[in-house]
Amino acid sequence: MNEPIRRISWPGKQDEDAFLRQEWLVTNGLGGYASGTIAGVTTRRFHGLLIAALPAPFGRTMMFNHLSEALLLPDGRKILLCGEECRSGAADLSCADHLAEFRLEMGLPVWRFEIGELILEKRVLMPHCQNTVHVNYKLLSGEKARLELRPAVYFRPHEGSVSDSLSEPYTLIIVEDRYEISGKSDYPPLRLQLYGEGASLTLDRGLVKDQHYRVEARRGYDSQGVLWSPGYFTANLTLDEDATLVASTESWATIDALTPPEALPAEHERRQRLLSIASQGAQSGIGAELTLAADQFIIIPAGRIEESARMRAAGDEMRTVIAGYHWFTDWGRDTMISLEGLTLVGGRYAEAGWILRTFAHHVREGLIPNMFPEGEREGLYHTADATLWFFHALDRYVETTGDRETLRLILPTLRQIVERHIAGTRFGIGVDPHDGLLRQGAEGYQLTWMDAKVGDWVVTPRRGKTVEINALWYNALELLARWLCEEDDMAAAQPFTRHAERARQSFNQRFWSPEGGYLYDVVDGENGDDPACRPNQLFAFSLKYPILTADRWKAVLEVVVDRLLTPVGLRSLAPGHHDYKAKYDGDLRARDAAYHQGTVWAWLIGPFIDAWLRVHPEDTQGARRFLAGFEWGLNDACAGSIGEIFDAEEPYTPRGCVAQAWSVAEVLRCWVRTAQ
Repeated sequence: MNEPIRRISWPGKQDEDAFLRQEWLVTNGLGGYASGTIAGVTTRRFHGLLIAALPAPFGRTMMFNHLSEALLLPDGRKILLCGEECRSGAADLSCADHLAEFRLEMGLPVWRFEIGELILEKRVLMPHCQNTVHVNYKLLSGEKARLELRPAVYFRPHEGSVSDSLSEPYTLIIVEDRYEISGKSDYPPLRLQLYGEGASLTLDRGLVKDQHYRVEARRGYDSQGVLWSPGYFTANLTLDEDATLVASTESWATIDALTPPEALPAEHERRQRLLSIASQGAQSGIGAELTLAADQFIIIPAGRIEESARMRAAGDEMRTVIAGYHWFTDWGRDTMISLEGLTLVGGRYAEAGWILRTFAHHVREGLIPNMFPEGEREGLYHTADATLWFFHALDRYVETTGDRETLRLILPTLRQIVERHIAGTRFGIGVDPHDGLLRQGAEGYQLTWMDAKVGDWVVTPRRGKTVEINALWYNALELLARWLCEEDDMAAAQPFTRHAERARQSFNQRFWSPEGGYLYDVVDGENGDDPACRPNQLFAFSLKYPILTADRWKAVLEVVVDRLLTPVGLRSLAPGHHDYKAKYDGDLRARDAAYHQGTVWAWLIGPFIDAWLRVHPEDTQGARRFLAGFEWGLNDACAGSIGEIFDAEEPYTPRGCVAQAWSVAEVLRCWVRTAQ
């Protein structure tokens, strides 16, 4: 099996913004991660070498913020290996003079520095299911050099403010070559050890370092802070001796269980296994890269210890999906949309089952959680569509795996969900008895995937009967009826079949806009029927059971191609609408005003290709061309992954989360589906 390697081309050093935009990400299977710019400049509050996934009430916590790196050469020169950014916002990018290459090997980052005859490579990895990071430095040519590393810390929630002063003292405990940094709070200590010839730590009384976060400044957040450093490590580098800095919140026994020489081969072996069980189209090339990117989102939620213990006691395991890095937690909607691409395409059937059973365990009043807040044990349920996507995800799982036992286990819960929707449940979610369509809406809540909210302002409330929710509702009814029939319970299936047929008739009467030749986005809304041209209408014929009559599929598809399609996904609103925004940027209010008002969403390419193949069932080659824009996208934003959103107009600048679960999942799913 060929191991995927991606080499990232570099912009000119004079293009500072482009140089600082490219990022990297390594994750640990717990929700923790390490991340930064390829240039080594910390531009986000989320950038750090160890963001540990800690039990509630902590959640993901910034434990190791920054590492200044330099080489001391035999001729006395000191060469910086990473960029620095001072409080004024000026960046020192002298490292760019020596950074010859950045690449991903099996999805893991590698930096190659060339300083005359000296060649050095740096690697970052996180042992799977540990809050541990290894940063390795290896000399490939040149006689020798001395490595100098200065760690800097400021323990805080990973999404927390960076501007608070260092109100608590940090304590350094040293036992031989092991170091522990502790704060006054209840955070665990950060354990550090440098493996290498002549490794030592020089103390300098706790240097306080100013730090500017330029991306946070642009996004309207606190952007000036300080970091504390106990001193600097040094070690000799020769052709025979490399050096590795290990940082961890785990016990020393856990750290010692996987030494640096063992860690990289172990992680490579794990990744090779992932590729070996994946679908054929996901084992090489871009498919393999996306398979490894998908692995970043599937996690054991380390914060919910009690729930995990209960599931294990029942003979099961808990798994969930991080919706996006850096700031999203696990979201029900994103998980269900992503499940096929993240797990089933990758042959990770057991984990798919664990995810579905985990969320089934959390059903309350006919709803699965919309999200689990950072550091919390209980979910929030303010969503009208996540539960309906649950039916879709379960269908894809059962069809792929044949696991009828899980279906039988969850089937009573599915009946309860549908019955609660028919009778009415939270947030105004319920079937209108006059036409059988599903309505939703509650003041102050954003219940659909178009869920932007700033303070009390719900940007796209969409209260009423929305097009995609009714498409999902019909699909769920048909799936439930079919599953009950397959279990020889025809009598139980009949009421759901009748509800499905009534919803289908009403949908085709109410949602078709003869003037536009496409579907209304909302009917019976606060301001009547909404003719905004949005991508949500695709779900009317992209799902397994299409609610829209077949004679209208082509017309809707043509409108979407003409007005919404871009090389990196679909616009969330067609140009020409009075609310259309071409660019997503600025502070929180400005961004959320554009979030679903034109901004391109990568994940929507999945339902688009499903709809395209419904209309053109033999045109897999034509469908594949719609994925071409994502090939170069793997070099942008977060190397080797696909971000959340893009500006609505050229050059389609990537925005939002740099790595998004449903973006990766849907592109990977469609990549495999359209493989020749």
